[in-house]
Amino acid sequence: MAKTKQKNFAKVGVIGGSGVYEIEGIKDLREVKIKTPFGDPSDSLMLGSLDGVSVAFLPRHARGHKILPSELNSRANIWALKSIGVESILAVSACGSLKEELPPRHFVIPDQLFDRTQARPGSTFYGEGIVGHTQFADPYCKHVSNAVYEAGKNMGLPIHLGGTFVIIDGPTFSTRAESRVWRSLGFSIIGMTNLPEAKLAREAEICYMTVGLVTDYDVWKEGEEVSVEHVMETIHQNVANVKNLVKKAIPAIAKNPRTCACASAAQWAVMTAPKAINKKTLKKLELIVGKYIKS
Repeated sequence: MAKTKQKNFAKVGVIGGSGVYEIEGIKDLREVKIKTPFGDPSDSLMLGSLDGVSVAFLPRHARGHKILPSELNSRANIWALKSIGVESILAVSACGSLKEELPPRHFVIPDQLFDRTQARPGSTFYGEGIVGHTQFADPYCKHVSNAVYEAGKNMGLPIHLGGTFVIIDGPTFSTRAESRVWRSLGFSIIGMTNLPEAKLAREAEICYMTVGLVTDYDVWKEGEEVSVEHVMETIHQNVANVKNLVKKAIPAIAKNPRTCACASAAQWAVMTAPKAINKKTLKKLELIVGKYIKS
């Protein structure tokens, strides 16, 4: 079915807090429930139009913040967005700063990820009869990241481009020893989301980037240790900037020419011989690799 005829269609996806889609200027906002072969997404998708761009908003932790980072069904979330045509994702993630020059209320657009999670469920679309390996050297799409950075810079926001985002399981925050190690390794920010989200987006050939909203200094800085109270206070103080950045960035993201490697990431990923592929699994992955596999 052509995208232009698809009833529920969005070109840009936004994964973030429950209220991110409450942006002035959103038209035709409606709630859509998506069923996926991997279970239910975190919540219904909120679809609408912003400056002529079709957008889908997904509350990562569900409305009311009910799902732990390690409990997220990221496969269902990414599959749901892919199924309605999403080509690019802007993810918003609260994070701790590991550098003095990245204080709370600043925005960081990282260019690298470091995975310290421990076998989170659903970390790949492959398996069960289909072996796939996807290139992931540069986990964030440079084209989309640059577009969002320029939008933020033009708004006068305290925004930084580049840096490594280290992802931990949580739900507890770091120990002081861990925080000092992350700093010694040169990491920029720390959080509990983005993985396996970013990996799945690449497998699904979706351009993915994240805006890290710095809420604290983790626990390395004496007297300014992270707490839920500090995190929530900073998020509430910065919610207007987050919404305005999303609003300004979406038209820029939509102009992404998709000449990046993200757009064809699955083309050579599957190693399993066509005749040996599990047909049941292939049916689930038809949306992602069907165009490349001739059974």
